[in-house]
Amino acid sequence: MANDDERIALFLDYENLAIGARDGLGVSPFDFGPVADALAERGRVVVRRAYADWSYFDADRRLLARAQVELIEIPQRIGGSRKNAADIKMAVDAIELAYERGFITTFAIGTGDSDFTPLVHKLRELDKRVIGIGVQSSTSALLPPACDEFLFYDRLPGVEPSQEPKRGRSRGRQPGAMPPAVSLPSVAIPTPSGATASAEAGEVDRVGADVPVDEPVAAGQDSDVGLLVARTLSGLQRHADGPVRASMLKRAILRKDPTFDEADQGFRGFGELLRHLESQRVVELRPGSAQGDPEVTFPEDDSADDDAFRLLVDVVRELQASGALPQLSGLKNQLRKRLPAFSEKRYGFNSFLSFAKAARARGLIAMEWDDDAGDYLLRVPG
Repeated sequence: MANDDERIALFLDYENLAIGARDGLGVSPFDFGPVADALAERGRVVVRRAYADWSYFDADRRLLARAQVELIEIPQRIGGSRKNAADIKMAVDAIELAYERGFITTFAIGTGDSDFTPLVHKLRELDKRVIGIGVQSSTSALLPPACDEFLFYDRLPGVEPSQEPKRGRSRGRQPGAMPPAVSLPSVAIPTPSGATASAEAGEVDRVGADVPVDEPVAAGQDSDVGLLVARTLSGLQRHADGPVRASMLKRAILRKDPTFDEADQGFRGFGELLRHLESQRVVELRPGSAQGDPEVTFPEDDSADDDAFRLLVDVVRELQASGALPQLSGLKNQLRKRLPAFSEKRYGFNSFLSFAKAARARGLIAMEWDDDAGDYLLRVPG
């Protein structure tokens, strides 16, 4: 493992995240997989701790343990504040770790609570990089500016909100209220425009040590290793300062799935696997600065993007002609009636909403938020 990898300690204010995702996004149960994948693209996660009163999250114990998360019990005391107890314990543990484990370069703090802002300031004062993670609707406006980087859970690949985030901000947890049990389903894997349609059929990848499943699944059982490579490459391109090299890509894949071995796919080396994926138009290889370590990127395919936007416009126009403006929710299913293999992730978009907004930015459609419908209404201009 290269010495320049970030070494990350992850601290989750679990109750805040789970209730924030439920109330702000309509996402229940909370899916830890997208968080794990996002951090794996940034470095090695060497510490994973989640803080909660686990009597309220009993169903999550086994699933989080499979994701290698250490569960820190914060029991509710009669007449006491469960919220303050969790916050203080988490802050004390983070500072203690910062002093005792000098090799840790980055702290990932999962919460939307502004009470953690002093902790973020102190960690940065100790020359630690801080990544915040929170649900947008329940994250205090004070917290993101204090961090070096802030990841809104809503925008992570694999998170599919079932409702528009609420305009108002909430604290994310109600003292004394019992949060529902949450569990961690598997994560949808996006593919670029060059990936095959057959790989999109299920849109679920069961590979990855960070994603708990009901039974173990070996990397060699994945139906299309191109899905894993494509998603990891997409994440690295968003966060890397320069080109993505093959060695960097391999390390990120191993952080997501330590059992990954290209030999299980029938290839003698990772380079041979990448050359095979290049022939399938999944990736494109370019000469790198070091011999034997090429740069990896996605092939350019503007025509595929044009076809996807044309399909969206045609469907919106047809629905508009029926007398009512179509809503964003349910529109993806309408596109799939015309093209069963459609997925916005094949064109590099994390969600169908971002795909629709890209079409709006190109002047192809108009979108307006309707409070009565609680959704976006779409129409074709002109």
